[in-house]
Amino acid sequence: MNAPLQLRALRGATTATANTSEAIGEAVAELMDVLVERNGLHGERVVSVTFSVTADLDACFPAAIARRREGWEQVALLDCQQMAVAGDLPRCIRLLAHAWLDADRPVCHPYLREASRLRPDRAS
Repeated sequence: MNAPLQLRALRGATTATANTSEAIGEAVAELMDVLVERNGLHGERVVSVTFSVTADLDACFPAAIARRREGWEQVALLDCQQMAVAGDLPRCIRLLAHAWLDADRPVCHPYLREASRLRPDRAS
């Protein structure tokens, strides 16, 4: 018998090595891969993902990278700029995803690369 589904919010963050499409794409793909793998996500169960980036990242849209994932054609994706705060982590990409998960499944909020400093308790 399958556990009932519950709408869950998932957080995560990473950093890009540079403000280039390639570096941002690599960081977003890695973050998405970890988010999907550790939470057992399936595209048809993902409702939405909002990406925010620090002002020093403007070479491409993270949502454009996520949109390429197979099975994610119906996922609502959005990009926005992170609120500018003095001393914020540079080249940071954050996400907030909403997905239907098995109610008894613990969630994983991946914080990768330099973003692990933001949430050491959740660092991957």
